[in-house]
Amino acid sequence: MKDNKPQCALCPYDWTDRFCRHEAGKAPKNCPTARHRGLIEQSMVAVQSGPFCEFARAASILEGEGYADKEKGYRLVRPIRPRILEVIAFAKKMRFEPVALIFCIGLRQEAAVVHRIFERHGLKVMSIACKVGRAPKEAMGLTEDQKIAPGSFESMCNPILQASLANLYNSQFNILLGLCVGHDSLFFKHADAPSTVLAVKDRVLGHNPLAAVYQLESYYRYTNVPEDP
Repeated sequence: MKDNKPQCALCPYDWTDRFCRHEAGKAPKNCPTARHRGLIEQSMVAVQSGPFCEFARAASILEGEGYADKEKGYRLVRPIRPRILEVIAFAKKMRFEPVALIFCIGLRQEAAVVHRIFERHGLKVMSIACKVGRAPKEAMGLTEDQKIAPGSFESMCNPILQASLANLYNSQFNILLGLCVGHDSLFFKHADAPSTVLAVKDRVLGHNPLAAVYQLESYYRYTNVPEDP
């Protein structure tokens, strides 16, 4: 099983000729579509008749609504919604009320703009910053040299408290904006409501981490080299 774990990102076949796209398609030995019929059937039972049915259906409908000129054929369709409008459209389609904007204080200006945009579209919004609670980083055992500004008080990011507050005020849908790697994971782990991400944090690339991927063979080629321990 270990040697046959899915590696879809490394599939050797063109995406138009893959088994996951049509029955006559090609599949490598570790193709999960070819190997795991039981899991596929279980997932379909869940998505067709379980509590996630309407959620999955709305997400797929939203995907289709995000394109124009579909009558011209697949090669000529064009996207018409940025992600922020997709998030709003999904929240309204699912009648989520209220929603929670879970943000990093480093993106406080963006969060204020996003909060107002959500309200203008008719969403009922709460917003919760990462530094909520004002707990010192020393509470986690951090030393002065592990702070951003050694020698000064620094509030720890508290994604568990962010999730607890979202739960307390009955958020029906959580929207993350710029939480740190790991902090976002803790939020997902402790939140009761379903969650999505509007934008992720990238301190170097203006919160656009794919820029390093797009320029992997030029300006960001050093990302190919593992860092020293």
